[in-house]
Amino acid sequence: MKTSASTFWDFGSIPMIEPEFLGNILATSSDIAVMIDQNGTIKSVLVNQAEQYYGDLSHWEGKKIIKFLTRESIPKFERALDKLKSGKTILHSIELNHQDNAKWQFPVRYNAHLVGQNNNVLLLGRDLRTISETQQQLVKAQIAVEKSHEERKEYDAHYRSLFSTASEPILVLDAKTGNIRQANPAACTLLSEDIDTLSGQPFGNFISNKNKLDLNDEMAMAAMSRTTLGVTIKQNRQDVEAHLHPVIYRASGQQVLLVRMSLKIDEIPQNAALAQNLIALYKNGTDGIVFTNQNGLITYVNESFLELINAAQGSEIVGRSLGDFLSKGQIDLAVMLENVQRSGPMRIYSTDLQNDFGLKTAVEVSMTKISSDLNEQISFVIREISRAEQPEPIRPAISSSNNNPSVTELVGSASLKEIVAETTDVIETICIQTAIETTNNNKAAAAEMLGLSRQSLYVKLHKYGLVDSEDG
Repeated sequence: MKTSASTFWDFGSIPMIEPEFLGNILATSSDIAVMIDQNGTIKSVLVNQAEQYYGDLSHWEGKKIIKFLTRESIPKFERALDKLKSGKTILHSIELNHQDNAKWQFPVRYNAHLVGQNNNVLLLGRDLRTISETQQQLVKAQIAVEKSHEERKEYDAHYRSLFSTASEPILVLDAKTGNIRQANPAACTLLSEDIDTLSGQPFGNFISNKNKLDLNDEMAMAAMSRTTLGVTIKQNRQDVEAHLHPVIYRASGQQVLLVRMSLKIDEIPQNAALAQNLIALYKNGTDGIVFTNQNGLITYVNESFLELINAAQGSEIVGRSLGDFLSKGQIDLAVMLENVQRSGPMRIYSTDLQNDFGLKTAVEVSMTKISSDLNEQISFVIREISRAEQPEPIRPAISSSNNNPSVTELVGSASLKEIVAETTDVIETICIQTAIETTNNNKAAAAEMLGLSRQSLYVKLHKYGLVDSEDG
């Protein structure tokens, strides 16, 4: 006899199955099966024999299920039970966290069904511990990856800082070809080239006593044997004897040579003590010290200058124009460079340093042109002026005279408007004279400093009788 599916699976047919078989079916089809009445009292608990973690849960029977639920799970269960009581079907699963005397907890995803004439509720659950553990492992793995990424960023920052500030010349070479991949500022100075020019060039182009192929092989052998290699480095005007200290390692699947260069002892100047003192002054001095090329591009900065402009490390500054950090920008820089190139050392040029955040610091700058066999540099010694040290506003020019009474004499005898009108010309004269003196009589630079056109400046010079005889 054939039985239709709707008839066979009707709950009225289920009691025809022997109770022990029914229990086995329910326990096997789920990890845990719980039968409760309409009040939430547990009638029976069946546990899958493969789930030894739960142990014996027979003590649950006859007690409220909420006693074995965590606090956050109770409201979810009560909402689901109320929905079933109202005759609604729960289509989605319910995730509940069980606890037993606070000894252990385990998450279970239940499907809820009304069964029998008494409308008992059958909860068929799947253990979520495996999923939860997997999620926790994924979270831990993600945290570990992020931590590793942050550590790598920190190591990279340390490397860049050490690489850029090291006093010894350092090159990073392709071990196979010998081409330069990276060079620190000290190496650029030694080889008399900037980093853009050096990048991609064979290091052998700068060695006079070695063949390129022989040089690569000898550096590799020196790296493996941890020995040094003596070479002669080509420079513009003279050769320099140096020791190479190569170290070989692998990066991104390629072999790389890190080459540290040091001058031989006989190349070190006789006044080594003076050199050491100057280096210590550069590193530890309270005044900011900056070296630039002839165009004002920064090649070296000390720590004190970094503090003045609130910069983290020298690698961020090297290669930029010094004018980027002066309040009047390229105007200040042009005036200083022109004067030091034309007249030699210049002292006490007053201006403001300005960092990338717009904060200004009053400073005095002294400049010196330094020429050597290697290259030509301009040194700037920059000293901060505190408010107490800043010069008082210039007043002698507006003090009393036959034509210009002092400001103090005018106060009380004239209105503020009249006083301002009376002293405007005097102040204008002072500003023009200061600009002319600062720029060493460079009219174009003075006009730019004052924000005037050159024609307007000449008009004012004639107005106040400040035109030199040679200017007409």
